[in-house]
Amino acid sequence: MGVGWLLRCCDQQAIATLLTRWTTGDPVHWCHDGGHNPQSAERPKVTSDPPVTIKAGSELRAALASCRSALVGIAVFSGLINLLSLTGSLFMLEVYDRVLPSRSVPTLVGLAIITALLFIFQGILELTRGRMLVRIGNQIDWRLGDRVYDLVVRLPLRTRGSGDGQQPIRDLDTIRSVLSGSGPAALFDLPWLPFYLAICFAFHPLIGATALGGAMVLVVLTLLTDRLSRRSVQKASSYAAARNRLADASRRNAEVLVSMAMSARLLARWRQLGVAYRKQQKTANDISGGFGVTGRMLRMMLQSGVLAVGAYLVIHQEASGGIIIASSILTGRALAPVDLVIGNWRNFIAARQSWQRLEKLLALLPAATVQLPLPAPTRTLVVEKLSVTAPESERVLVADVSFFLKAGSALAIVGASGSGKSSLVRALVGAWRPSRGVVRLDGASLEQWPPDALGGHIGYLPQDVELFEGSIAENIARFAPDSPMESVLAAANAAGIHQLIVSLPEGYNSQIGEQGALLSAGQKQRLALARALYGNPFLIVLDEPNSNLDAEGEEALTRAILAVRARGGIVVIVAHRSSALIAVDFVMTMLQGRQQAFGPKDEVLAMAARRDPGPSAPLKVVPQTAAST
Repeated sequence: MGVGWLLRCCDQQAIATLLTRWTTGDPVHWCHDGGHNPQSAERPKVTSDPPVTIKAGSELRAALASCRSALVGIAVFSGLINLLSLTGSLFMLEVYDRVLPSRSVPTLVGLAIITALLFIFQGILELTRGRMLVRIGNQIDWRLGDRVYDLVVRLPLRTRGSGDGQQPIRDLDTIRSVLSGSGPAALFDLPWLPFYLAICFAFHPLIGATALGGAMVLVVLTLLTDRLSRRSVQKASSYAAARNRLADASRRNAEVLVSMAMSARLLARWRQLGVAYRKQQKTANDISGGFGVTGRMLRMMLQSGVLAVGAYLVIHQEASGGIIIASSILTGRALAPVDLVIGNWRNFIAARQSWQRLEKLLALLPAATVQLPLPAPTRTLVVEKLSVTAPESERVLVADVSFFLKAGSALAIVGASGSGKSSLVRALVGAWRPSRGVVRLDGASLEQWPPDALGGHIGYLPQDVELFEGSIAENIARFAPDSPMESVLAAANAAGIHQLIVSLPEGYNSQIGEQGALLSAGQKQRLALARALYGNPFLIVLDEPNSNLDAEGEEALTRAILAVRARGGIVVIVAHRSSALIAVDFVMTMLQGRQQAFGPKDEVLAMAARRDPGPSAPLKVVPQTAAST
């Protein structure tokens, strides 16, 4: 009987069922991958959004499958541990049935030495099993860490951003911590419950029936714990995410809250979310804790009951005295994993919910196939019938925009607020995926470029400037490791910010704080311009780059655009000020998401001066010929 259960625990399918039932709800089918060594294996490639063939959720399952050999080892260790757990019962049985009747001290000493050695061996195995579980959790974190960070970065570009931005990281931490805890070890011990019950039946059918009845009651308690606490845990997680989002938004907008006396109102909302969160958390803890205490109480009652049954059998001379103690110890050991599972059930539910959320996100934003490297673009930017919708929305923000630019050109996109200018440039740099149409550099669509390579060919200054905590040099160099200082200086000079930087006490090593908090709005914008110019990218896209610039800053911007054109780059600039048009040679006007006119600057401006640009008399599109380019 024991050998059969040991073989079952070593079976890979059984291991998968035991370890993943509480996370995925169905067994995982393992495939041999030859093991995985974190020191030598290559990390999974994190790329952007081109078509893939990865099945939804398979990344999580593959990460768990990479630990297959370790899981088999844990199953074998669990089998040995459970066999060694018979040591205490057998020792008591021998003491009562052999040592005491014979009054043999040498026999007692020999049994004590053997028992001590077996307990030491069992302790070593349990320590090893615990460390293996910790390393499995770390292995899964290592394999999925890059992908989860990629989710955090890309999720706002593909969704409306209503969720907690840090939730994927918390979900991965939850999975790792649960795998590294005592719960999975109890799951590996559960299959040995019938083995212990079989030994109890071997002692006497009445003892076995008593232990079996107690085990069935504890199993029912486990199912009730799952059924009654699952909803509360899920609601608590939802309220916690909402509270975290509100706290993060309040931190980012602290100036607005303080200056307009909004702190108290948002505090009241945060307090309401906290009350709801604590209520659901309390309910889940009460249910889990209550059933946990009940389970421990029933287990102690069952052990006493087994003692009573054993005593009854001894009185009627149907069992020996040693069976009384041995069966009690054995019953307690058999039901200990059930008790431990009940105590960890709330963590199991949290891990399962984290697993399911990560599965959905990994399916929504799959890892891409590796793209072949392409030559650096040097000739053209082509936009063909481009339409753009906001993430998770069917509302068209940009419709059927087409234009063509050659190297050395600069295009200004003008139009009223809400006309789709910023949405268009987000698609030009690949931040938003077009709903229709295509953007091409030298004839290749953006999806054909490896993301890391494409980023080196694009410089982007968004409307809302975001800088990262670090030094000025690191921000200009886009945090590239071992970036040549010559390239950093060249970008700073091109943006006209070099003198400002060297005037600071620490120069390029000056720390700018989180989101550039130590810089003014104009300084942040010029620093972001230097970041966009770093590395002399072919395509420079600037979204209202002069909104916070003074006259000196605007002159530097004009010089930077002319310098990009002179070296054969392409500049696309969203402009509201007429000063931004000085350095461009093409203009495109937009209205309500549609292209109204495109062509050489003088022609489009002349047309705009002659016509009313309102909806009743839209400007006609000026076709661009080879001569005009």
